[in-house]
Amino acid sequence: VQLQASGGGLVQPGSSVRLSCVASGFIMDYYAMGWFRQAPGKEREGVSAISGSSDGLTYYADSVRGRFTISRDNAKKTVYLQMKNLKPEDTAVYFCAAVLGRPSLQPDYTYWGQGTQVTVSS
Repeated sequence: VQLQASGGGLVQPGSSVRLSCVASGFIMDYYAMGWFRQAPGKEREGVSAISGSSDGLTYYADSVRGRFTISRDNAKKTVYLQMKNLKPEDTAVYFCAAVLGRPSLQPDYTYWGQGTQVTVSS
């Protein structure tokens, strides 16, 4: 099982970035997918999550709602996080995760990726 996140980098405040997470080794269709982030000295926090079923339920942390959009393409085994209007406080390592069950912003996920760094700075 592997979750490979990519798309991070150094960006200016107000910029947009799209993170991708490619899954392998399991049938992603059945899994809820989540994005989490961890800033230096802080606990890992849930950013967004999406259900594995066709209902397409999505969840967002209050701090990113309206700026971030989660989506998935099961055919490509990929989940995305489109981030707009980035702020310095969005700086963190972003992780994708998978769980067989309901999506959640709690880190009770089974599989985790290695993370990709997003730095928002002028």
